[in-house]
Amino acid sequence: QVQLVESGGGLVQAGGSLRFSCAASGRSFSSYAMGWFRQAPGKEREFVAAISWSGTSTYYAGSVKGRFTISRDNAKNTVYLQMNSLKPEDTAVYYCAANAGGQVTTTPNEYRYWGQGTQVTVSS
Repeated sequence: QVQLVESGGGLVQAGGSLRFSCAASGRSFSSYAMGWFRQAPGKEREFVAAISWSGTSTYYAGSVKGRFTISRDNAKNTVYLQMNSLKPEDTAVYYCAANAGGQVTTTPNEYRYWGQGTQVTVSS
């Protein structure tokens, strides 16, 4: 069992930055691939970024590539999402998720554990 707790959401102006943290409790965090997803009102949950268990492989949605950076610290059982140059269309609830498969994947169904979500609102 892995429990995930996100922090770092909030209100920011367009062009600003935020950094999310996702702290994991439980065993074997370092063997899990981690992902970030988001869901805007009235829309389906969409993939944002993912990182492999070792941190050596990352993948981003086209809409955030070059602006967002995913990283992890296995010693701290934490994964991060640095978000720069935020746009109003980035407004959503952001979720971190853990995939026991260990490799990068964009498919929500392959993530077994999910955090509770944290709201980001980007004003224009």
